[in-house]
Amino acid sequence: MNSDSPIPAFNDPLPIDLFLESMDNAYLYDDLRQFEHYFLEYLTDENYDLDQPLGLWASSSDELVFLIAACWRLGIPFVPFDPELSGKELSKQLGQITVGAIISSRPNSTPDNSTNIIPINEFDLKKVLQPDFEPQEWIKTHKEKVQNEHIFGYFFTSGTAGKPKVVPLKRRQMLYAAEASSQNLKPRRNHFWLLCMPLHHVGGISLILRSLLYGSAIFRMDSFDATSTAEHLSNDHRFQAVSLVPTMLQRLLQIPDLQVHDNFQAILLGGGPISEAKVEECFQRGVPIIASYGMTESCAQIAANPLMTIGDLSRPKKSAGKVFEPNNIDIRNEDNQAVTVGRSGQIWLKGPQVFDGYWNQVPSSSFDKQGWFNTGDYGYLNRNNELFIEARRTDLIISGGENISPAEVEEALLRLDAVQEAAVIGLPDEEWGQKVVALVVPNPEGVFNVEHILDKLHGELRSFKIPKRIIPTDSITRTSTGKIQRRKIKKELLS
Repeated sequence: MNSDSPIPAFNDPLPIDLFLESMDNAYLYDDLRQFEHYFLEYLTDENYDLDQPLGLWASSSDELVFLIAACWRLGIPFVPFDPELSGKELSKQLGQITVGAIISSRPNSTPDNSTNIIPINEFDLKKVLQPDFEPQEWIKTHKEKVQNEHIFGYFFTSGTAGKPKVVPLKRRQMLYAAEASSQNLKPRRNHFWLLCMPLHHVGGISLILRSLLYGSAIFRMDSFDATSTAEHLSNDHRFQAVSLVPTMLQRLLQIPDLQVHDNFQAILLGGGPISEAKVEECFQRGVPIIASYGMTESCAQIAANPLMTIGDLSRPKKSAGKVFEPNNIDIRNEDNQAVTVGRSGQIWLKGPQVFDGYWNQVPSSSFDKQGWFNTGDYGYLNRNNELFIEARRTDLIISGGENISPAEVEEALLRLDAVQEAAVIGLPDEEWGQKVVALVVPNPEGVFNVEHILDKLHGELRSFKIPKRIIPTDSITRTSTGKIQRRKIKKELLS
């Protein structure tokens, strides 16, 4: 595939194939087609401007999956909001992007403005899906107007490093992303991709859209449950893939008798770094994983390893793989100059899977004149052009002029028997600029001793990377996708 490669195209799913299943329900693609007709007719009757973004403010449900799928297939742009936002918090986000209406599972908690709220039970599947359904021809005319350069969704970044930004994603980006992902992972018809991710982030939503394009099925869980997930992956041969973040994988690996059936393809892992020890554990236990790198701005994963399986020693375990063609990657220093192989620097991306700029912001603040996007992440490439992530965006700690990756220190801590979880941050320091501080959840089966931990780290890390303070805690503050909320932790420690 080269830079002039055509935009990928996919065949329509078969109406008789399975689209979605959850604990108590199962639906075919023909049900989705019926839902689309109802949904479009409902919005038309409400005189809704179909070019205006539609807000989705609801917890995971079968109805929400149908709504996201219908918006994609009908070309209606949507804005997913965190269902845990308060009405006041939602109002702040609505100050960044205007929506025509909000479909909500929280009718009693409304934003502080005049935005029209539509209860999600208006789209109750038991009410919508009727046996006497007859498809209408006019819906085809509507779908023919949908273009690949149209925006399909507006996504808020996690905001762990400051005020969230709005990322508009185009259909073209999703098509390239789905085609690239299918080279590694593509469930067959009537087989499941297990969905347990939040549905206000691109990670969970891209899973739905990939399944639509592949014509495969989704199994939806209300939230991640390690025991149920293990049972599905062990006993039900319809489950071929699952998307997890590292904290979910860690909980899954805590199940002693975890195994996957022979028909299972892989766990797609994203949302943060995974320790080399956990990769090794997956290898030894026969759990296939695909480590990846991506962000909202790249429509989820834009780099991934080929499928890693037990005993596969052909690739370095810490690699996030190669960037998907026809996208390109560059590693640059602080002076915006390309660095040599093996040298660390900021990660720049360019290609059809990369977004065109933040909503209501000047693109030049994030892109150079040649159209390269500065991710703000730090890493390096080896001679095989495999990417290694060292730090994500503003996570990087600078102490005494030395760059320190929190992930590297966390990984060293997690290798110790006394440590169950760890979060590393940089706090202001008069002498060094920043000092390394670690919050640690002790392992209940180990012996927690700070001096002993520091002594062990001296054999693992250079002296300037060793935490100046180690603080025991009951839990690590994380986002709904498992990312450490370093900014919030800093604020709490400095207050």
